[in-house]
Amino acid sequence: MASSKEYLEFILGQLSGLEEITYRAMMGEFIIYYRGKIAGGIYDDRLLVKPVKSAISYMPTASYELPYEGAKEMLLVDEVDNKEFLAGLFKTMYDELPNPKLKKKK
Repeated sequence: MASSKEYLEFILGQLSGLEEITYRAMMGEFIIYYRGKIAGGIYDDRLLVKPVKSAISYMPTASYELPYEGAKEMLLVDEVDNKEFLAGLFKTMYDELPNPKLKKKK
């Protein structure tokens, strides 16, 4: 099941207090970037984030879920209605998120 544009817009609105939130559509789902780094994504109308140590500490009771078959588990964010919580989560995670891979020149 693909994610809806309405859910994407809702999440982007909830993250509107943060600078440099961008997204990219990918196979019916959406990858969420924070300041150029992949923080998570929207899969089947669920916000999932990378399970870095700071995110696990920030959401100690979060469940691990698969974004799609064959993928690595990610953390399910339940508190999507709380803008302050989401902003804090993304800010806390930033330093631990991997840097984007450099594309090789042809």
